[in-house]
Amino acid sequence: MRPVGHTVLSMPHTTLIQQKFRDPFVTAKGETRGSVDWRGLKTLWLNTGTLCNVACRNCYIKSSPTNDDLVYLTLGDVLPFLDEIDALGEGPKEIGITGGEPFMCPDILEIMEAVLSRGHSLLLLTNAMRPMMRPRIQDGLLTLRARFGGRMVLRVSMDSHEETVHDAERGPGAFAAATVGLSWLAQNGFQLAIAGRQALTEDEQQARAGYGKLVDRLGLGIDPADPRALVLFPEMIEGDDPPEITTACWGILDVDPADMMCASQRMVVKRKGAARASVTACTLLAYDAQFELGETLAEATADPVQLNHAWCASFCVLGGGSCSA
Repeated sequence: MRPVGHTVLSMPHTTLIQQKFRDPFVTAKGETRGSVDWRGLKTLWLNTGTLCNVACRNCYIKSSPTNDDLVYLTLGDVLPFLDEIDALGEGPKEIGITGGEPFMCPDILEIMEAVLSRGHSLLLLTNAMRPMMRPRIQDGLLTLRARFGGRMVLRVSMDSHEETVHDAERGPGAFAAATVGLSWLAQNGFQLAIAGRQALTEDEQQARAGYGKLVDRLGLGIDPADPRALVLFPEMIEGDDPPEITTACWGILDVDPADMMCASQRMVVKRKGAARASVTACTLLAYDAQFELGETLAEATADPVQLNHAWCASFCVLGGGSCSA
């Protein structure tokens, strides 16, 4: 049993910060760290790789035109995980596809078809820019919509409803390119959602009103008041200093650990040089080795996830964020 020392509690503040999120089981103050038990699969995420056509200033996974730390998934990488889901015998699940930019992945259309043909619902995250607008991808998407449109949602990332703010994050012309892609998806009958951010200068109501004006202007036909149609994510700031989550926090905050992403979601990644894909605890922590849980879903769901990262606190527990629908 680990001792709870009063010397830890009396450490200077700067020293205490340095000791936070180090021990997977005990906080810097010597309290038992919060953890999350597996409650059954809701969403399996497929990360198609960290290569992207843009390099956003605040990208949590550091996607860019040059970052291939996570390489493209192939159809062969994905099929064993779909087989494992079938073996559970629990019926269709939500399969999420993220990146990087998924439409840069050479096997993306084949992966989407494999997911949908097995009866799963598909949530694909995209920036709706040039990779999506290539003729091969457009033709493939139209074919998939005709066959599976009721089970496929494309969620487009828009960092702001204001062009200047969005372009400051993603680069000049990014807002205009994304709105062209959004308009094409709407005009061709795809089910749409938007992933946005709430600026520090606005509350949620103001943010939804701002995105609502964009939705109306582009004729997207989605309800900005619907949290599934317009997802507003809490900010994740590298180097932020949120409080550590202890076992007592669930009661203090009135938060159910079953609502955390790692209770029901996992993400498949393939690291550069790796022979096989592996499974991480969630979509956010692709680079932290302590959250890489195995090479199969069975291995990756055997033990509780210790909330030993600042984003576990800021995004999930305190921010109430979840990447799934």
